[in-house]
Amino acid sequence: MVLAGDNAIVVGMVAAGLPVADRKKIIFAGILAATVMRILFALVTVQLLQIVGLVLAGGLLLLWVCWRLWREIDERRKHGPLDPLAGADVEIKPTKTMRQAVVQIVIADISMSLDNVLAVAGIAREHTWVLVVGLVLSVAFMGLAAALIAHLLERYHWIAYIGLLVILYVAVSMIYDGSHDLGLFAAAP
Repeated sequence: MVLAGDNAIVVGMVAAGLPVADRKKIIFAGILAATVMRILFALVTVQLLQIVGLVLAGGLLLLWVCWRLWREIDERRKHGPLDPLAGADVEIKPTKTMRQAVVQIVIADISMSLDNVLAVAGIAREHTWVLVVGLVLSVAFMGLAAALIAHLLERYHWIAYIGLLVILYVAVSMIYDGSHDLGLFAAAP
């Protein structure tokens, strides 16, 4: 469930930039994309472990998603509700289209699902049922958490910055780990 938290944050943050009517659709699309990615990555986990630099590439992709989300949060902050006295009843103009949201979620899901599957596979070892149960639980948790996060972001915009920090931390961790896999930070002799 901890591994699904970063996916839920991304999906929730992306969904918060869409009209309320489209949020359930994008959360469903995000869960579906994460499920497909996890299944595909789980099927080829052993081969994925052999690809050097894959975690680094995933971290760089996630860093790009983080940058895009930062720009959207900044844009939303600059162009908030037209009538600040109206409160939460005023719907803020969406910052992205449904297509842009799907692209952001799929890119984030590629990098984070890879990381999640590798972690779950490392724990499961040769116990396939543990891998399957872990992935199913993470997808279910992600769906519930993404809807909650999107709702909270609508009311408390400052939470978006905490979400960005979490995504940035995951991206930097993946870049760091991937760099070590490539030997970029090898100790001097």
